[in-house]
Amino acid sequence: MVTNLTEADFEKAISSSIPIIVDFWAEWCGPCKRLSPVFESLAPTYEGKLRFGKVNVEQNQPLGGKHSIQAIPCMILFKDGKEVNRLVGAMPPDSLKKKIDEMLAMVR
Repeated sequence: MVTNLTEADFEKAISSSIPIIVDFWAEWCGPCKRLSPVFESLAPTYEGKLRFGKVNVEQNQPLGGKHSIQAIPCMILFKDGKEVNRLVGAMPPDSLKKKIDEMLAMVR
């Protein structure tokens, strides 16, 4: 399951000891639209190990600024409220899964 996050619930969502990967995106962004189904399809694979969230940067501009989002799509892995790593740009499912696995290995 992928959770849509807003300014109101973002800090609580990233402050968990269970890591969360957050996709910062916008409706007008072509690469974001290509990434979205790939991102969402991977969520069940990591159930119990990694949570998935999305932030629309148009609707939540302060979050984009606070986390220095300069290009989208941008996926940031958070654990205990801290950024662990980030990925920028759309990628195919196999590549994204490999990158996520590498990032998860950093927080274990």
